[in-house]
Amino acid sequence: MHLKWNVEAQPFGWAFFMSVFKIHTFTSMNYEHLINASKLPDVKTTIFTTIGNLARKHDAIDLSQGFPNFEADEKLKSLVSHAIHQGYNQYAPMPGYFGLREIISDKINTLHNKHYNPEKEITVTIGATEAIFTAITAFISKGDEVIVIKPAYDCYEPAILLNGGIPVYVQLNAPDYSIDWEAFQEKITSKTKMVILNTPHNPSGTVLSKWDMEQLQTILKPTNIILLSDEVYEHIIFDDQAHESASRYPELAQRSFVCASFGKTFHVTDWKVGYCVAPNELMAEFRKVHQFAVFCVDHPVQRALATYLQNPSNYLHLNDFYQEKRDLFLIGIKSSKFKYKPSQGTYFQLLDYSAISTEFDEAMGERLIKQNGIASIPISSFNVENRNDHMLRFCFAKKTATLEKAIEILNSL
Repeated sequence: MHLKWNVEAQPFGWAFFMSVFKIHTFTSMNYEHLINASKLPDVKTTIFTTIGNLARKHDAIDLSQGFPNFEADEKLKSLVSHAIHQGYNQYAPMPGYFGLREIISDKINTLHNKHYNPEKEITVTIGATEAIFTAITAFISKGDEVIVIKPAYDCYEPAILLNGGIPVYVQLNAPDYSIDWEAFQEKITSKTKMVILNTPHNPSGTVLSKWDMEQLQTILKPTNIILLSDEVYEHIIFDDQAHESASRYPELAQRSFVCASFGKTFHVTDWKVGYCVAPNELMAEFRKVHQFAVFCVDHPVQRALATYLQNPSNYLHLNDFYQEKRDLFLIGIKSSKFKYKPSQGTYFQLLDYSAISTEFDEAMGERLIKQNGIASIPISSFNVENRNDHMLRFCFAKKTATLEKAIEILNSL
């Protein structure tokens, strides 16, 4: 026998039923109000995502994003697998596996004659992007000014803005993209809290010299300004040049967060493992943010890297490896209509297409994908107010066969 309860027939009616069982009707969310209060109202989908999607849609050769299309060293992958099977599958220590921090310390001391305490001054991060975001979040507050040298990688400014900071730009000029240190110094005010530096430089492929770093050291010496040094391409420098890390310069090292990337170094960009070094006083604040943002980084990968880094040849020969690819690419397009200055570092090469077309670089890039089947990154996306330098960035971290196909296309333009 089934009984039916007629709510309407009850003495207190539907309203009583609703109140007892706390059943409420819902109104629609006012998303427009929330969006109007966005912390990043001007930020759109990144140029990398846009170009990547377009390249896949048109089955284009993708020399846009900075990732290799060849495999990492089998020894490194085996070490990760071994660490997994050894049971290193739970949380790593918050600052990173100590064995990895120790060998990072040794590596920097050997290369740059600077000792960082692995216990207090080195933190393993989820790639350099997390290191950069964490350093900015730890120190930038509302109204603080941060000097950004443009063209610049696109992760800097959103982090500054999210924390209430004000980006202050120093725009570099094509084709040299060298820093005018007098113009740089003029941008410093009483509100300047941080300077962001990137060497080797993405997207231009320039490398700061000893003279450049000494200029920066002199300018910052009488200030209390923090230096955030993005050095993710530290091991990809050509023509026998040296990497002038901020760690090499005492007056810079004492105020610097130096950020690096194992993903860039070892062709494993999706592993998202990097590190950050800084004086104890700065790193203590950094870790306050890091511990609540991500807490820790992939444990078996850290174990594998700690072993892999014991052989310095695994990273010291990268310069030669990538210089061969750069040279193959540039020799191949020598007779093309593109103009260029050979990349000094990173695995990017800028090409000036002004002898081919006067169109805006985004239009040129899109046309090359749709009509010619090759993808690149337009440099205006990195410049102040999308200034058009008639430059496209090509990534040569690709297999020889891929580069040869790209060369054929570029020579046909």
